[in-house]
Amino acid sequence: MNIFGVVILVTLVGTFVLKMVSDILNLRSASSALPDEFRGVYDQGAYEKSQRYLHSNTRFSMITAVFDLAVLLAFWFSGGFDYIDQLIRGWGLSPVLAGLAFIGILLLLQGVLSLPFSMYRTFVIEERFGFNKTTPATFFADMIKSLLLGVALGGPVIAALLWFFEHSGTMAWLWAWIGVSLFSLLLQYVAPTLIMPLFNKFTPLEDGELKSAIMSYAREVNFPLEGIYVIDGSRRSAKANAFFTGFGRQKRIALFDTLIEQHSSDELVAVLAHEIGHYKKKHILISMLLNTLNMGVVFFLLSLFMDNRLLFDAFYMTSTSVYASLVFFLLLYSPVEFLLSIALQYLSRKHEYEADQYAVTTFRHGSALIG
Repeated sequence: MNIFGVVILVTLVGTFVLKMVSDILNLRSASSALPDEFRGVYDQGAYEKSQRYLHSNTRFSMITAVFDLAVLLAFWFSGGFDYIDQLIRGWGLSPVLAGLAFIGILLLLQGVLSLPFSMYRTFVIEERFGFNKTTPATFFADMIKSLLLGVALGGPVIAALLWFFEHSGTMAWLWAWIGVSLFSLLLQYVAPTLIMPLFNKFTPLEDGELKSAIMSYAREVNFPLEGIYVIDGSRRSAKANAFFTGFGRQKRIALFDTLIEQHSSDELVAVLAHEIGHYKKKHILISMLLNTLNMGVVFFLLSLFMDNRLLFDAFYMTSTSVYASLVFFLLLYSPVEFLLSIALQYLSRKHEYEADQYAVTTFRHGSALIG
């Protein structure tokens, strides 16, 4: 094993150990005793249930992580990458089509292996704690829709990336960055109306006390609210949620039907004020800019490792290719991505607190956010 192989192996295992240690420390620090700040607000029994749920999910995630790492290492050191590459090369495809086949087979194998874990999480853990409302028919329908969307949207993007790096020379990374960034913006714009409705039903919020309270608050903070929608989240889970999506004329505030069932009008407006806070504080724009910048760095670094013979030797590959360079670089970069995610997670928490602060200072019943 050469230096690239050693670096990738050490960083993969090191990241795995770091995640395991953090999970263990989190479980050790978790307590079923209700914190003093929650007394009189949160139910002791519900809190104990939430801690049991945390333990079950964390332990299962640890088991999944062990399995994923073991499969990756076994596939790597048994020459699995080269076996698939040589198989595809025998089909006589063009470089772009060969790349789509190579990446597609890897993703398909990953999806098949992860399926039992996804089913167990949904139909055992979520069911045990009373959250699951997903039927097997809905589960597999969602899976098929996701697969078709991945082919319809991801396929052309990957094909374009492969073409850029095959034909655009040293500036390929720049064209790839621009192209993917524009595609991401387009996806943000059309997702609320074209993609999300494939999985959930969006129904305009009916006229009444809640809608009047929401519209009144939106006018007070000068927020041009284009649409308030109710999502049939109860088809899949008893959990409650709300989110802000899209931009321009396509921006939407979405409230889960489970959220509406469980909370008062003041509490719901406080939740919506939190979501508007993200928009007013430009958190969405900041996240998009950071993701776009990170994407540019990734593509530039990828160009430096393109067709690197040492990198291919580390994975026991007979031949070099643009498509395999993409896969191997992502493995090399994944530990860096994990370390960056720590900083991004810190920023995310900061944004959540700022959105909370916005809600309680701009909504006359901001204290409802506590409930």
